[in-house]
Amino acid sequence: MAKLYFYYASMNAGKSTNLLQADFNYRERGMRTVLFTAGVDDRFAAGTISSRIGLDTPATAFDRTTDLGAVVLASGDDKPACVMVDEAQFLTATQVDQLATLADTHGIPVLAYGLRTDFLGNLFEGSARLLAIADSLIEIKSVCACGRKATMNLRVDASGRAVAAGAQTAIGGNDLYVALCRRHFNEHVAVAISATRALPPD
Repeated sequence: MAKLYFYYASMNAGKSTNLLQADFNYRERGMRTVLFTAGVDDRFAAGTISSRIGLDTPATAFDRTTDLGAVVLASGDDKPACVMVDEAQFLTATQVDQLATLADTHGIPVLAYGLRTDFLGNLFEGSARLLAIADSLIEIKSVCACGRKATMNLRVDASGRAVAAGAQTAIGGNDLYVALCRRHFNEHVAVAISATRALPPD
């Protein structure tokens, strides 16, 4: 029975690398895959899944209006062996349900890779829905500088100071985010909030 899998982690834990390895395993055996990545992520070439270790492969870019199910089934009887989604936190709840339908109704396994929470520790829409309905939840582990497991994504400014306000989505890598354990994440955010409160009014 096909399943919907959610592989989640903090920033820089190797999610895209894991996806690319899984894709390679399928294709090495002559199986067709369909890959998606978020169109909003413009760090690399459009429609490309790239990893920090230098691997990349073409993918279909999605936005909030993309019908993922329709894209996958557009080839008719040539059903893919697997569907893989990078940056799955940017999916809408409806798109996650479309992926679940691919698994439940069409027998196509779906592997979704993404962040669980944003820079304030709040769930993304896509991640919340995946956590709610995915058949399997798999954590890809990363490490905080202190040695504990990194579970949070701290947003930092150009000087490396924590940012505690702003839009949920800000695309960046090591220049903008640091993966931390919950304790050190909370400590940095508390400092950022205190600094903001100490600023004189405009």
